[in-house]
Amino acid sequence: MSNETILVTGGAGFIGANFIPYFLETFPQYHVVNLDKLTYAGNLANLKECENNPRYTFVKGDICDEKFVKDLFEKYDIRGVFHFAAESHVDNSITGPRPFIQTNIEGTFNLLEAARLHWMAAPGQVKPGYSTCRFHHISTDEVYGTLGETGFFTEKTPYAPNSPYSASKASSDLLVRAYHHTYGLNVTTSNCSNNYGPKQHDEKLIPTIIRKCLAGQPIPIYGDGKNVRDWLYVLDHCKGIALVWQKGQAGETYNIGGRNERTNLQIVDTICTLLDNLKPAANGKSYKTLITFVKDRAGHDRRYAIDATKLETELGWKADENFETGIKKTVTWYLNRK
Repeated sequence: MSNETILVTGGAGFIGANFIPYFLETFPQYHVVNLDKLTYAGNLANLKECENNPRYTFVKGDICDEKFVKDLFEKYDIRGVFHFAAESHVDNSITGPRPFIQTNIEGTFNLLEAARLHWMAAPGQVKPGYSTCRFHHISTDEVYGTLGETGFFTEKTPYAPNSPYSASKASSDLLVRAYHHTYGLNVTTSNCSNNYGPKQHDEKLIPTIIRKCLAGQPIPIYGDGKNVRDWLYVLDHCKGIALVWQKGQAGETYNIGGRNERTNLQIVDTICTLLDNLKPAANGKSYKTLITFVKDRAGHDRRYAIDATKLETELGWKADENFETGIKKTVTWYLNRK
């Protein structure tokens, strides 16, 4: 292969499947190896546009398999990593936390160790020809815990995870940090707010709302519906990740947020209004009549909001979509998917 090879883990998942086509188009000098276990959350149909690209290779495998990961680095001479692979559904982490500990902590450790052995001769000593190799770790704002009515998460906010999911992601972030400070591994980390957009798994909030509307079924909203999230359009997130990988300072963390705070009630209201116009219900009623309140999630964080100032000022990132433009693109994509 003439191109340098980049490893993307979890590339068949929601964000990864948006990232890979963007990266292949934007960085023609790289070959992408997509490593995915294809659990319920991974779907190769999300990468149809890449299948015949000579710079794209799919490998089915598990980041928890230490030898497999190490061999993969050797076989493809991996020169960079975008680590998306993670168990990420909070509800699932409450009912069955073990896979979150295994994938998010042990899996991240295996990748870091493989990168260290492949790129470095000794602590603080990079092998000749490997000086530009970088490991970028994709994380979440949930590691910071929950906010009150005001304030924002910054890169300096202390970690205070409240679910098995966010605790496992916090642990993985700390491992990435340790590999930089102990071994001098070239790492960057990004913590993002809630993503939305095309290709998102049906279990998540926005696809669930769209799906329930179209099926004429009750739309389940946790608690009082006033939990606040900061929403980030997935392609804006992908652009931010690529920018951090390209230009970010080694060992640094960058928060990526959309500056689009919405309560869950505002989200469902916006989607119902869009669908009322784009695909009115056969019974002539507004989809808003389907909204149903259900028992709140255990340990449900009240509010997340990210301050992306560091990424904006130091690296020049700016979100291209606001919530209104992004949600319209998203709903349209789901309507056209069928």
